[in-house]
Amino acid sequence: MKLFALALALAALGQTSRVAVRFDTSEADAVLRADWSEVTSTTGYQRLKARELSMGRPFDEEAFRRFVESDDIARRADELRRTVDVWTHADLSGAAGRALKYLPPDAKIRATVYPVIKPQGNSFVFETNTNPAIFLSVDSSRTPAQIENTIAHELHHIGLASLGPEYETSLSKLSPEAQAVGKWLTAFGEGLAMLAAAGGPEVHPHAVSPASDRERWDRDAANFPSDLAKVQQFFLDVLDHKLAGDRVQQTAMTFFGVQGPWYTVGWKMAVLVEQTFGREAVIQGAADPRVLLGNYNRAVRDRQLDLPLWSERILSAVGSQ
Repeated sequence: MKLFALALALAALGQTSRVAVRFDTSEADAVLRADWSEVTSTTGYQRLKARELSMGRPFDEEAFRRFVESDDIARRADELRRTVDVWTHADLSGAAGRALKYLPPDAKIRATVYPVIKPQGNSFVFETNTNPAIFLSVDSSRTPAQIENTIAHELHHIGLASLGPEYETSLSKLSPEAQAVGKWLTAFGEGLAMLAAAGGPEVHPHAVSPASDRERWDRDAANFPSDLAKVQQFFLDVLDHKLAGDRVQQTAMTFFGVQGPWYTVGWKMAVLVEQTFGREAVIQGAADPRVLLGNYNRAVRDRQLDLPLWSERILSAVGSQ
């Protein structure tokens, strides 16, 4: 039903060949029936387990079973059922449409959305390059608008992943250090996904979020100059062999945080580029983040803004035009 409705909505836009998104609530349904054998047979549970194991994390099936059969789940069953029902009426066509507006025309969105009831309250994407999935931890405090925003954000990531290895191939002739920098430039995609999910630069990226989230974002976004400098120093340290091996990954991961510089700096750059050169320039930067950095520098210079620039050494090293 939900996939059919999405197809109808997108048909008018000529996008049916680019989008196929559906809900799979089987894991949540089985948990609400407290049927452990059914839970473990669902695709949602099996893929959830596969995701944790693929990341080298322990997956305690007995603890999960105790969670499913707990008094807490029984007590909240009606509330959780209502939440799942509301979420499955989320506007998937609107979420997909927002993502598509910030994706190249050859990007495709194929995804299964799994509302899951599980011990950990996190949400995430899985297997974006092969069998894309979005896992949403069922939380009755989250509104349909918030869920649609999250889905749009993740669909933007999935759409970028569908573009194939062209960008990675373009990095293959660079030095190993420059390749590492080029790889981590893609993390600014978090900021582009924030822009796409909001619907444009005129909309606050946390317009539908709780006030505390908006306030946190505003505080963090105000640190743009210093955060850009921190990421820039990270790139320079990689190029200068001051960071290598596991330390590159460890340092890069610190820029994620709740929504750290990969989000706020990426978003700020994308907003400025769109306001200066139009959305198409942002889309070009989504496919190749080196373009985003170059366009950001040009926007700062053209508008004579008092904002930091990316080092020409970094841009040259990664082959930015």
